[in-house]
Amino acid sequence: MSGGNFLDKLLDRVDVEWKALGELTLPTTNIKWRDANRTYRYIDLTSVNIETKAITETPEIAQSNAPSRAQKLVEKNDVIFATTRPAQQRYCLIDNEYAGEVASTGYCVLRAKKAEVLPKWILHWIASSDFKDYVEENQSGSAYPAISDAKVKAFKIPIPCPEKPKKSLEIQAEIVRILDAFTALTTELTTELTSELTARKEQYTYYRDNLLGFEEGEVEWKTLGNLAKNLDSMRKPITSSFREPGDIPYYGASGVVDYVKDYIFDSDLLLVSEDGANLLARNTPIAFSISGKSWVNNHAHVLKFDTYAERKYVEYYLNSIDLTPYISGAAQPKLNKKNLESISIPNPSPEEKERIVAILDKFYALTNSLSDGLPREIELRKKQYEYYRDLLLSFPRPEEAVA
Repeated sequence: MSGGNFLDKLLDRVDVEWKALGELTLPTTNIKWRDANRTYRYIDLTSVNIETKAITETPEIAQSNAPSRAQKLVEKNDVIFATTRPAQQRYCLIDNEYAGEVASTGYCVLRAKKAEVLPKWILHWIASSDFKDYVEENQSGSAYPAISDAKVKAFKIPIPCPEKPKKSLEIQAEIVRILDAFTALTTELTTELTSELTARKEQYTYYRDNLLGFEEGEVEWKTLGNLAKNLDSMRKPITSSFREPGDIPYYGASGVVDYVKDYIFDSDLLLVSEDGANLLARNTPIAFSISGKSWVNNHAHVLKFDTYAERKYVEYYLNSIDLTPYISGAAQPKLNKKNLESISIPNPSPEEKERIVAILDKFYALTNSLSDGLPREIELRKKQYEYYRDLLLSFPRPEEAVA
């Protein structure tokens, strides 16, 4: 049975009223630290895992060291939603373990009026595509986006059969039961795929390091300056206020940062981050390939090679080594052009480069590609879950509720 047919049968001749979350939730209280006589676990903005929607690490705090944002007391079955950077969808349901603890003021705490609405009914609607779209439309601030508690509580969710609370809760419970079961199944499958992906990434790293682990004297070594043509002189930044929107990718140290109308490159290139902090953190690509029309600012070096195998070989090698010795500058560490071109790279025959690249391309696709391999499977499972979740939550919406 499809989600739509199931919902139609469940709601057969039943009225649906759309109510704001503020109407369906109770007031909450803040802690009075001057009266506190014990320690509390603090749920700050990084305590809730974005992927698993579960609370992970929570520091112990007391009256003497409590951060100023540690204010909101939470109870079991409260739904908390992070109003800072809300597009990240950082939310969870408070369980027994964290009942009575303290959350950051960066969370909106939604405490259900249980005679009218189930806490998990609120939770699933907070997870919905409708709420995500609502957040994107109502958040403010570009550098540090946020949404107010009042705006969160103004979001409307459907209450089936509102004139008969018992029947309403039964309908909510049945849909929640299906969504919980589907969530559990999706989580199990995703966990299995993620574990497999972790193992494959370790395998990829092992083979990459072995394939690229040449000894001195085993092959010829050349500096990067002798292997590639440096096109840094062509790159240039455009401040955001002067960028004319378009469909040409505008690249920086970590990838695409904007899309613009014009371009300065039209070929296959290798970009290497110039940002030393970015290189040391290893949170983003250090070297990455681009193709076609593009604009590159001065936060990434631009290198051109004669063949695909040469470019990819250097990309794999740079991403396998520690570039710390080549980074200079104390206040703003950088991988400058001179140091970049001085990097010594093993230079086997063209045929050997092709062989190495062919092997590593297959491993990379399996472990990193969103169009192939395990990352694609994980993404498909998530999208499948989101599709059926939204289908089960596709209640008839009156004209006035859409506005």
